[in-house]
Amino acid sequence: MTKNIKFISLILAFITFTVLAACGNDDSSDSSNEDGKIKIIAAHNQTDQENPYQAGLLKFKEVAEAESNGNIEVEVHAGTIGTEESELVEKLKLGAADVVLVSPGFMTSTGIKEVDLFALPYLFESYDHWEKVVDGEVGQEMADIINNQSNNDFKLLGYWSAGVRHYYGSKPLNAMEDLKGMTIRTQTSGVVADYWKQAGAVPTDVAWGELYQALQQDVVESAENAYPYFVQQNHHTTKNGKYITETGHDYTTRFLLVNGNKFDSLTEEQQNIILEAAEASIEAEREAVYKQEEEYKQQAIDAGAEVNEIDRTPFIELAKPLQDQAAKDIGVEDLLKQIRETK
Repeated sequence: MTKNIKFISLILAFITFTVLAACGNDDSSDSSNEDGKIKIIAAHNQTDQENPYQAGLLKFKEVAEAESNGNIEVEVHAGTIGTEESELVEKLKLGAADVVLVSPGFMTSTGIKEVDLFALPYLFESYDHWEKVVDGEVGQEMADIINNQSNNDFKLLGYWSAGVRHYYGSKPLNAMEDLKGMTIRTQTSGVVADYWKQAGAVPTDVAWGELYQALQQDVVESAENAYPYFVQQNHHTTKNGKYITETGHDYTTRFLLVNGNKFDSLTEEQQNIILEAAEASIEAEREAVYKQEEEYKQQAIDAGAEVNEIDRTPFIELAKPLQDQAAKDIGVEDLLKQIRETK
């Protein structure tokens, strides 16, 4: 799958500008060792080494270490310091991690409610639409919100994708009515949960690392995620994961965050290297996602999974009033309007 990758130079420039006053001091308490070298702990919650997150953070490591001539060391953790995003957010705030990947749902737990905009079902029509939004004015405004409201716990380095999310379960969906009474592993609070409830399903909380067993043992009848993620975990081989219906309800957004205090403690040169590494990681991660979407769909089919398409119109129409109300509740009605007008 070929996509035009767009860089988020406006966001990176904003970060550089907002920290410029603090970045000229080489006497930071914990940013470097006596030999001038620094170590960056970068983490995501996926355990599969082929995951797009891993591709992105490995590119971050490659560029940061190369551009610093080895004076910046990046240690990449694939699920080894936390398989739940809430753990990673907490580690980032406490300084136990320096760079992490999180979703809008977990970002709202930090008190920045506006980021939930990017979690709304059927907000984006395509990858092109998504890229134009996150790499454009809306993405810049959201970066401003995150950076201004985080109390310097973190700063936004860029937007990654976690693919297009689809339904998979114990039976195919031919109409929305087929969801009635079905348990589905998804968020259990907020607008995402409200959406699935109104669609007729029963949102159920299951940790990602426990979902394979939950699907196999009838703890849940279905789940929803993107091909590179659920196929890598073999969910499609379980009794309640065999049938995949391409609902396409979420072109996902993930936030690449850096600990704000750590970033501010770096020299201007080190900061610029981190920003360059982040930009390279965005391209690498998105390319991996776009490529793996098709590859893992075919793997699922080859393994016996059954894939069907569905008329998404009723699903989209159900989402619109929920989008309107959610945007009003969190104060981002103007941003929602901009997203809908971006084509």
